[in-house]
Amino acid sequence: MGGDDHRCEWRDKVEKLEADLGYAGRAVDAAEKIVALQKEQLRIKDDALATLGEQLNSMQATVEKLQRHVFGKRSEKMPSVAVAIRDPERAEAERIAAQQTRRENIEKNRQLATRRIEHKVPDERKVCPKCGGHDFTKLGDGRMTEEYELVPAMVERRLHIQEKLRCRCGETILTAPAPTKVYDKARFGPAFMAQVAVAKCADSLPLYRQAKAYQRVGVHVNDSTLGDLFRRTAEIVEPLYERLLRLIREKEIVLADETTQRVQEKGKTRTAWLWSFIGRDEVERELIAYVFSRSRSGDTPVEVLGETKGKLVADAYSGYNKVTTPSGRERAGCIAHLRRRFFDAQSAAPEAANTAINFILDVYRIERAALDADLLGTPEHLEMRQTQSKAVMDAFKTWLVTEQGRHPPRGPMGDAISYALGNWDALTLFLTDPHLPIDNNASERALRVAALGRKNFLFVGNDEAGENLAGLYSLIATCEVNGVNPVAYLADILLRVQTHPASRIDELLPHNWKPPQAQPSA
Repeated sequence: MGGDDHRCEWRDKVEKLEADLGYAGRAVDAAEKIVALQKEQLRIKDDALATLGEQLNSMQATVEKLQRHVFGKRSEKMPSVAVAIRDPERAEAERIAAQQTRRENIEKNRQLATRRIEHKVPDERKVCPKCGGHDFTKLGDGRMTEEYELVPAMVERRLHIQEKLRCRCGETILTAPAPTKVYDKARFGPAFMAQVAVAKCADSLPLYRQAKAYQRVGVHVNDSTLGDLFRRTAEIVEPLYERLLRLIREKEIVLADETTQRVQEKGKTRTAWLWSFIGRDEVERELIAYVFSRSRSGDTPVEVLGETKGKLVADAYSGYNKVTTPSGRERAGCIAHLRRRFFDAQSAAPEAANTAINFILDVYRIERAALDADLLGTPEHLEMRQTQSKAVMDAFKTWLVTEQGRHPPRGPMGDAISYALGNWDALTLFLTDPHLPIDNNASERALRVAALGRKNFLFVGNDEAGENLAGLYSLIATCEVNGVNPVAYLADILLRVQTHPASRIDELLPHNWKPPQAQPSA
């Protein structure tokens, strides 16, 4: 009995221990689950904190960008390339060049209309303080000083009188030819119409301000009348604008960009778009054309460039994808757009952003050296790009790949690095062609006049007005980039384009135009 009791007692103890162990195991399992759950919660919180950190950095960069836009300087100032590579010889060369420019300006100004103004010695001063005499003789041509003064603009009223002759027989009457007018019954001459268009497109002066300016010189004209003159001018030169677009389509290198343009509607305005297309090649001068469109879709690049081949310099906007295809144009990136992203990332990662900006500055230094040596577009320039610039870009890419994992992908710095690596082929296409610009700054400069006009006259009245504005912007901008006076140009072609042979229309384009007095007689 005692043995059985002893065994039972041990069995009970074993069962209790097993029960305790089972409970302890379950407790351990529960504790492990709790720990795992807490770890998961901590991981979720860490991820959330990281996400919030990325969002905070992005928002901080956005706020700083907006603050610069509203309150500060908008230029993304970096160390001047000229200063960064300055040396005594360069400084002396620049001083001599500036001095030569001043001399050339003086010579050009001497071609202005000149009026001699004689200043006589007053009679009361014609007394010699030494001898008291009054007998003076002229000494040379006198002392001459030069002064430039503004002569206010003058609008003259012209009365054209057509002579009428009658034969003695009384059967025949002859009348002198009527003066040539821009359009039938036109009350304003071509130079007046040209000035209205240039003042609005080149100087961004709204028509109502022009009307006020004309009133100051005694010409009473309504802004609605000026609007009609602007519209007629655009309609008359439309064939030239269309031809300009076709020529740009044929260029090997085209630069493109776009900006907004407000259009008036009943009680509100809507957003339309103004595109700039700049055509370049190895020989011809630069051509600039603007296109107005209701939307920012890729239809506009297709309408302008179609399936043409060559290179298109643009930012990463997807609207250009339809023309940058394997069978179409090669896409060239913009180093300035890339730099802007790193500039905006300085608040989030100042050291890394400055390193990236310095890589880009090295590329501009090489381009500046080519410019100073007058090598742009030459085989020597291509060699500089394929050796020096390529070495910089290769080192830049290696640094980007190494740096990529150190920054949140959705933060400003991570976004800038992703943009650079994702568009690397486009950003380095300039290494293969010395005529290809490394940035799209020319297009942005071309759109500045549109931005200033948008600020001054706010909106256009309708889509037709937007198209008229684009056409005149194109001809006037092409005049200015080729050193042609746009007022003289428009005043001349407004009379000639309507009777000029269509087969020779290229003669009237801004980059081919010659002033009337310089044209050979027939």
